Amino acid sequence: MQDELIAIKGVNDGLLISLSTTESWQSVTDQLATRIDEKAGFYTGANVTVELGERPVPKYELSSLKALLERRGLTLSLVRSESDTTLKSAESLDVPTDNQRAPAAALQPTSETAPVNPEETGTQGVLFRRTLRSGRTIHSEGHVIVFGDVNPGAKVIARGDIVVWGKLRGYVHAGAGGDASAIVCALEMSPSQLRIADCVVRSPAGKRKRIMPEVALVRDNQIVVESRD
Repeated sequence: MQDELIAIKGVNDGLLISLSTTESWQSVTDQLATRIDEKAGFYTGANVTVELGERPVPKYELSSLKALLERRGLTLSLVRSESDTTLKSAESLDVPTDNQRAPAAALQPTSETAPVNPEETGTQGVLFRRTLRSGRTIHSEGHVIVFGDVNPGAKVIARGDIVVWGKLRGYVHAGAGGDASAIVCALEMSPSQLRIADCVVRSPAGKRKRIMPEVALVRDNQIVVESRD
């Protein structure tokens, strides 16, 4: 029943939450709160796009949803709807809608479109093609590739691997679902905190003598960092 009411997906810059259009609003929002609370650490800090379909959501209901998310450290950043009532509610709460933001397609989950060898298996991931600045967070149910830097104060949380084609100086958590085989790669590895599954490590204080591409992985229940020069 829970899966029928709510669908949560990681997208390029946050989460896409699709809510049932047939069940009561109270049932849907109760289930949403339960789903978020079950993985509070994974969802905290995310920007949320809510998809409401044809459901007419009055201002007081949308306001309660916005408050529900904010109490859990999430931000309602976009509303998708086919209902004029819902769109007007969003406008009155200063929440952007898909009618106001042209590149809505950029919020769709990333998928492989190029032809691939049928003998090989691909894994879903997200490509973020710019520097991730302080205060920004990426969540993904798959892998994450950042083509840029991850600045101090920025976060990347993924159930799969994390690859930073730049300087990694923020917080990263690979294997967030408990996968200790996940890895973190960066051209410059200086994270404020690096987690793989349940293992945690911080960068030592002071400047490093040599900067080179490195990969972090779990070995013997602890994180080790190896150079790739």
